[in-house]
Amino acid sequence: MPTATPIRPGFDLPPTAGLPLQLGDLLPAALTRLFGSAKPAQTGMGQDGAMQLGVHGDLAHALAGFIGLPTVQITCSGTAALVIALTALARQTPDRRVVIVPAYTCPLVALAVKHCALELRVCELLPDSLDMDSVELARLCDHNTLAVIPTHMAGRVADVASACLHARAVGAWVIEDAAQALGATVGGQSVGLQGDVGFFSLAVGKGLTMFEGGVLFTQHPHLRESLRKVAETVTPPKTGWELRRSIELLAYAAVYRPAGLRLAYGRPLRRDLAHGDWIAAAGDEFDLDIPLHRPGSWRQAVACHALARLPAFLDETAKGAAVWRAMLRLIPGVHLLDDAAGQGVWPVMLVLLPSHAARDAVLKRLWGSGYGLSLPFVHTLPDYTYLQGIVPAAGPDALPNARRLASRMLAIGNSPWVTDRDRDVVCGVLRDCLLAEAQ
Repeated sequence: MPTATPIRPGFDLPPTAGLPLQLGDLLPAALTRLFGSAKPAQTGMGQDGAMQLGVHGDLAHALAGFIGLPTVQITCSGTAALVIALTALARQTPDRRVVIVPAYTCPLVALAVKHCALELRVCELLPDSLDMDSVELARLCDHNTLAVIPTHMAGRVADVASACLHARAVGAWVIEDAAQALGATVGGQSVGLQGDVGFFSLAVGKGLTMFEGGVLFTQHPHLRESLRKVAETVTPPKTGWELRRSIELLAYAAVYRPAGLRLAYGRPLRRDLAHGDWIAAAGDEFDLDIPLHRPGSWRQAVACHALARLPAFLDETAKGAAVWRAMLRLIPGVHLLDDAAGQGVWPVMLVLLPSHAARDAVLKRLWGSGYGLSLPFVHTLPDYTYLQGIVPAAGPDALPNARRLASRMLAIGNSPWVTDRDRDVVCGVLRDCLLAEAQ
């Protein structure tokens, strides 16, 4: 394999494009309301067409307006949002226990299904695609199916229509996993509205963050009430957890900027890579216990203030993605994953290389060198050792499309801090590695 590229001078680029927080977002006066109730937001459109938010805005109200719904629920994480959704739907249809998910998705989805004591089934993907194979999905759906969960991975808009077709044919629900896709649209509407329930994540590295948080929503009033009641039961206030998350949010606000990224991200990444621990380096190893608690009003206020800047930030990253697309498409052998439908957001660029060896050669050169390269997820769900007993085993010949995709996948960070020189370095390494494989 080629030797590693020297570490990028200055600072490490982040693996995803997250909206940096500003000092004004933290509002010291709001610290006294850490565990209290947030005041109602003052929302509306300014003369420039931008969303205007009062300084003590209510995040649920503001995000409901952003998404285009009467109301949404704020949860302590995207995983908690999924737990609430699965619990509510299982209560609506208690005779159904099966949840179908893409074979290549976040391990937290499998942990949420396990937490709810439901049965997981993984679905094969289409070739060179993040979308579930429609024929295989139709085969997996039956009278025991509770829900199908299509995933808008890394901001790419999934084919939800096919999931809805097959789920509804057997009376099952559809939950849109839009964890990384806040701001993505289909037909002018937010993603998450084609299915029965949708959720976003407000975790670190997402477009909008409160360090850990989630947004749970539905268009259906009867489901909305069911989700609310479940949330009251399964996510009680927990002062210890909220204090911890508040401290972590303050630390994130301090280090998620060029001056802090080498210390907070780059050094731990290089340590994990030196130990050969790709799962830790990719952030794929999760605690089997899912924290469930009610998020406090101070963290919600921080995210609410930052939300006013999100549309401009999404426009900026879309422009960066256009530059990346133009450059990557000139490299023979690079397959850029795009939206199956609609218009996504661009926290990262997802590319497939011709082979596992070519992908690993690029990682050898660039992962840990500060240029923002990473893996979305290291394995398909059945191939994580720590998920054995949670995810059904899959033989060596099973899931060929999903496993081939996982072995060739590469994520390239699309932070606004990426420079033209950074793109030249990354594209140069891609060309070198693909040319070496071809020879």
